[in-house]
Amino acid sequence: MFFFVGGIQPKTIHLDEQPGICPACGLPQARLKRVDHYLSAFFIPIFRVKKGEPFLQCANCGAVANTSGEVSQGIRSDSSRRCPHCGMPRKRDFRFCPYCGKPV
Repeated sequence: MFFFVGGIQPKTIHLDEQPGICPACGLPQARLKRVDHYLSAFFIPIFRVKKGEPFLQCANCGAVANTSGEVSQGIRSDSSRRCPHCGMPRKRDFRFCPYCGKPV
């Protein structure tokens, strides 16, 4: 009897060495990335099955934009999603901060 433990898994690849300017927040934190899909055996990528499209992702605000600069996902640093006491990010439906435990 033979079992094959494998599948297709995504792998994010950095395409540039220097970060660029983020089109959403304006800070030099945007990196050019691409998500490729690999056939893997025992969780080890063997060869690329599908090559993804390049995109920009900001390390500061989390915005995702295409290579022409059009932002497709908004900025994650929304003040309504941060704790007013400690400033840590939280989900909007939380009644208490998961970091400091104070009510929000």
